[in-house]
Amino acid sequence: MENSRPASQRWLDVGPERIERWLEEFAERHGPAQRDTGNEREIITVRAADGSIAECHVPFPPLPEGATGTGAELASHASADRTVAVLLVRLGGYAAGVFTGVRPQLVASKVGSRLVHGRSAAGGTSQHRFARRREKQAREALQAAADTAAAVFGHFDGKLDALVLGGDKRSISVLREDPRLRPYFDIAVSRFLTVPDPRLVVLQGTPRLFRAVRIMLTENAPAEGYTTAR
Repeated sequence: MENSRPASQRWLDVGPERIERWLEEFAERHGPAQRDTGNEREIITVRAADGSIAECHVPFPPLPEGATGTGAELASHASADRTVAVLLVRLGGYAAGVFTGVRPQLVASKVGSRLVHGRSAAGGTSQHRFARRREKQAREALQAAADTAAAVFGHFDGKLDALVLGGDKRSISVLREDPRLRPYFDIAVSRFLTVPDPRLVVLQGTPRLFRAVRIMLTENAPAEGYTTAR
């Protein structure tokens, strides 16, 4: 890179309503930029004159055939009218919902929780008995999550464009084995949402994440006081 000072690197989430202006500011900040859509049109790499790079991960990839990765194209694609299922699971808690529309509205949902005790520090027979009880509680909690997802998503068979997953990857991996859910996992996007305990308010806030353009920003010597637009 032209600037000898160390570059900073961080992830950003930029919503469709802000991505055009964000890219303009990136070019204003770092000089004229060139775009590379790649063969898969899933990551738009924007390289500025000073060597700074913004790797823009397209939500619900790929971009349409012929797209060149402009801010307007990214905004249009990210905010397209879709029917999106969301499944959030952490051990003991779960939330399943379906969003529709250009401005996503939650049209179906169910949130629940099951008691799962923490791990015991005790030893001997008591520890084994506690571990068996905890395993039973965990199985029941994940079964409840699977039942809920199957019920909520089942009303939209053939109408879902994508599935967004989040919460705890280990718990989600167990649900992948449920035959009822396999068709939905087949349309799951690669991005995994890191969210707190699945509650209704958390579920309601997921469109801000799943519609965002995820950007890995490698930036040369940011100017003092510069704030990246979101």
